[in-house]
This record gives sequence, C-alpha cells and structure tokens, in this order.
Amino acid sequence: MKKLSIKAYAAKHKLSIFNVVKMTKSGQVPTETVVENGKDVVYILLDDDVEKKVKNSIVQEENKEPYSLKKENARLKKEIETLKEEIALLKNRV
Repeated sequence: MKKLSIKAYAAKHKLSIFNVVKMTKSGQVPTETVVENGKDVVYILLDDDVEKKVKNSIVQEENKEPYSLKKENARLKKEIETLKEEIALLKNRV
C-alpha cells in the first residue's frame, strides 16, 4: 500500500487540505499516524476501493453547467433597469 501525506493527497485530488483533514477525521479514508522528528504525521493509505469511492464523491468540473457571461450580463442589465426605475420613483416623491 502506498502512503501519501495530507498535502500530497489534497494536491492529487485537487481538494483543499481542510477537506482532506475532514475526510480523515470522519474515517472516509484510511490513515496511519507516524512519529517523525517528534511530531505526529498523518499519512493516508491509498487503496483502490477507497480511491474509487473518493473519486465518485468528488464533484467534477465537467458535470457543472458552463458559465455564460452573456446570460449574466443580461441579468445584470435587467437589474440596473429596475434600480433606475426605483431611483426615478424616489426622486419624484421628494
């Protein structure tokens, strides 16, 4: 079995170190604690079955809907128009 540090595991799966620590604390990935230079270092044990489960649980960017700048621009223009109308109404009241 191969061992990876938390930082290396996070880089391999493109996750934040915080999320990897949460996964180790909850027991989603098997870990081994080793004392190096007087410090406890946590290593993640790589297993094919666990790796498949982790890869399935990670949301891939390919599955996400593509971001459309044109749609966002149109939405913001509509918002600006409604705000201008509200400003005009408020000016007329004063």
